[in-house]
Amino acid sequence: MLLSMATFAKPENALKRAEELINVGQKQDALQALHDLITSKRYRAWQKTHEKIMFKYIDLCVDMRRGRFAKDGLIQYRIICQQVNVNSLEEVIKHFMDLSTNKAELARTQAQALEEALDVDDLEADKRPEDLILSYVSGEKGKDRSDRELVTPWFKFLWETYRTVLEILRNNSKLMALYADTAHRAFQFCKQYKRTTEFRRLCEIIRNHLANLNKYRDQRDRPDLTAPESLHFYLDTRFEQLKVATELRLWQEAFRSVEDIYGLTSMVKKMPKSSLMAVYYAKLTEIFWISSSHLYHAYAWFKLFQLQKSFNKNLNQKDLQLIASSVLLAALSAPPYDHLKTASHLELEHEKERNLRMYNLIGFNIDAKLLETREVLSRSSLLADLVSKGVMTYVTQEVKDLYYLLENEFLPLDLTSKVQPLLAKIAKLGGKLVSASSVPEVHLSHYVPALEKVATLRILQQVSRVYRTIKVETLSKMVPFFDFSAVERISVEAVKHNFIAMKIDHMKGAVIFGELGFESDVLQDHLSSLAVNLNKSWSMIYPCQTKASKLSAMLPSLGDIVDKEHKKLLARKSIIEKRKEDQERHLLEMEREEESKRLKLQKKTEEAEQKRLASEFEERKHQRIRREIEEREQKEAQDLLNDVIKKKGKKPPIIEGEKVTKQTLMELAMQEQVRERQEMEKKMQKLIKTMDHFERAKREEAAPLIEAAFQSRLAEEKLLHEREQQHEVEFSRLRHDGDVREKNRLARVLEHKMEFEERVVSRRQAEYNRLRAEREERLSQVLKVRKEERDIKRKMLYFLRTEEERLTRLREEEEARKRQEAERRRKEEMERRAKLDEIAERQRKREEELEERERLRKEAILRGTPIDKPLADVPGLGSAAPAPAAAPAAAAAGGGGGGKYVPKFRRSAAAEPAAPPPVQSSDRWGSGNPPPSDKWRPSFGGAKSKFSR
Repeated sequence: MLLSMATFAKPENALKRAEELINVGQKQDALQALHDLITSKRYRAWQKTHEKIMFKYIDLCVDMRRGRFAKDGLIQYRIICQQVNVNSLEEVIKHFMDLSTNKAELARTQAQALEEALDVDDLEADKRPEDLILSYVSGEKGKDRSDRELVTPWFKFLWETYRTVLEILRNNSKLMALYADTAHRAFQFCKQYKRTTEFRRLCEIIRNHLANLNKYRDQRDRPDLTAPESLHFYLDTRFEQLKVATELRLWQEAFRSVEDIYGLTSMVKKMPKSSLMAVYYAKLTEIFWISSSHLYHAYAWFKLFQLQKSFNKNLNQKDLQLIASSVLLAALSAPPYDHLKTASHLELEHEKERNLRMYNLIGFNIDAKLLETREVLSRSSLLADLVSKGVMTYVTQEVKDLYYLLENEFLPLDLTSKVQPLLAKIAKLGGKLVSASSVPEVHLSHYVPALEKVATLRILQQVSRVYRTIKVETLSKMVPFFDFSAVERISVEAVKHNFIAMKIDHMKGAVIFGELGFESDVLQDHLSSLAVNLNKSWSMIYPCQTKASKLSAMLPSLGDIVDKEHKKLLARKSIIEKRKEDQERHLLEMEREEESKRLKLQKKTEEAEQKRLASEFEERKHQRIRREIEEREQKEAQDLLNDVIKKKGKKPPIIEGEKVTKQTLMELAMQEQVRERQEMEKKMQKLIKTMDHFERAKREEAAPLIEAAFQSRLAEEKLLHEREQQHEVEFSRLRHDGDVREKNRLARVLEHKMEFEERVVSRRQAEYNRLRAEREERLSQVLKVRKEERDIKRKMLYFLRTEEERLTRLREEEEARKRQEAERRRKEEMERRAKLDEIAERQRKREEELEERERLRKEAILRGTPIDKPLADVPGLGSAAPAPAAAPAAAAAGGGGGGKYVPKFRRSAAAEPAAPPPVQSSDRWGSGNPPPSDKWRPSFGGAKSKFSR
């Protein structure tokens, strides 16, 4: 039973009817009826009660878990409320999400084993085949399966609710806050119940929404990303996505979230707040550490340190020291060699693109041209930045000692004995940062394995500079961090990247250092080397016979060699000629085929040539611009270096043996600046100490003088205060006496003053009362006029409304009358056509009957019947002389005289059927002459002859 169309006239009736259906248990019918009502055009005209209908509709959809119905209804409701009442749409969507969440929570509380009930890989997938088979075979369902049936459907519906709401609000600028809140609730849902599959899908949905938003920029209600409020909501959503991804340990999705944040900030060209950027770099450190990208991890920590030091005013010294120690240890944990020295060209190109991508994510906007040097971001440059920017002043003493041991000291034998206790102390440092809530908990013990590996590499490097060969046992004792198999793996990586040169001889139990080639390189020419050495030895033993013996050895076989070479040349010439002939024949055959293609390809070739010339021109132009830029940069760097050096009165250095590049000049300039800054700091320290002693001496000498001056000034001010006080007392007494005399002088005119005051006040009161009366009278007239205008306007509106209703009613009546008239005309036309068809049918039958009678008459003539015999004797014909009364009847019946046709219903009841025409020579059947005129039209009587049938 569905709602009838009559209930659509009033929304209250529709709601009442739906409640009646719900009360009798027909929720499906009520839901379908409300769905049809909401999607109809009439529903859009109800501006006051559609919200109540939507609440009832949403309640039914949630109770019956009909997500598709809810989505259709919300889409239609969005069309209605988008421009009129967007707050109503927001309330309905909030009610939808709250109701779905409450239902899911109620189902979760009813289930006793939530983990088993939610053991589903994908909430959007249907039931698995094994579940269906199990449900068919088993008689009673177990507790786990009952929990699955109770809890999982509601969580599927809740997930579908989040997707539906995000789809509806994806391009609505007025509900950006609700969109962000829905995304946050979906993230918390995935986080609370460990839904990794749904989280990936949710991130992809939000990512596609932003992509479509940028693709279709001409939408009406599209959010403006340049607005601060919209940007705040989008960034807040992405940062929440990043936090949940790291908490779920989905590092790939976390990295994609980082890329989303960077793309959003690049799109609007506006950086987020410092608190959000702290979270951004903190999550980057975790991602890079998990991916074993130690160098990028160190740079992310360095950015986080700079951000906290610049913007966090509440950062205490202990937390700052811990962050600085993390930065330095992260930089030391990076491998001390370049991974790309032995890479191929394709690997270099891929690595260059990857490095550029990572540099932008970390916050270094670097041109792609600078990546050719592969030294833009490196371990050495990072450590130099840490030293130059003062990070070393904040780190703990253990970390500082470890840095000097690994980077500046040369202790091949004692390095491990000094590094190991420092690593033990560092492993105990760390903890939660109190003054930096956005920074995760810092544990320096994470860096100990990487630092042990770096220490092992430094030991191998320093040992290779001291020793040529060393025993395996000795090297194992020198590296107590790992066993020798791990040391061997580390050394293989170092040799692969050209960090050290060494070889392990397991048979001899020794490690050999130095530039060593492979054995195949040594043995590939050992026979030729042996032959050369033997030849040199023979020539040294027999120096006189060397030339003669060579010539005598060559002459006997010289002729044979020449003949063989000549034959080879002739054979080669014949083969070449034959190949030339085959090639020419093949070319002639192909030329005919390619001639047709040549004309078609000529135009394409010309266009390609033009494009190539244009591209070459552009390339030459770019090369020229790059060359000019490089020359200008090199000149600027040289000028900078000259300025830095000339300030100290030195000559600029001359670099020989290599090409002067901008990088070299910048390094020299930086070195000069660092040296100058260090000298300036030393001078400033010395000057500060001098000024400190001088200022202290001045203050010690001036202290008694200041005290004496203060005491004398105090006595002078006391005398001055007493003198001023006495003067003020005398002046006050004189002023009081004068005021008393003035009061006595003016007391005699007090009565006149009171009379004048009363007169003025009475006159002003009368004027005020008059003006007030005039104003009230004027206001009453204005109110009366306005009331009359309102009455006239109301009457006019009522008249116009009634007139419009009357005209509408008349127009509808006129249209109804026209429709009835058209229907009546159509029916009359159908009746007329039916009657005409009936008349034509009777006329056809009459002609057939007349033809049959003519045929019978001719047969009678052929049988010898006399012509003058009465027509009554002819079979099938009537009498020749009908009665006078028969003629009108025959004429009325429309019989054989060719008279006017009379319909059947107008014929006389006594009229008989007309007889066939008389046999004449001038009839239209026998002789072919024209029919007789209307003056003489014979008619036949109604008597039947013996030939009648």
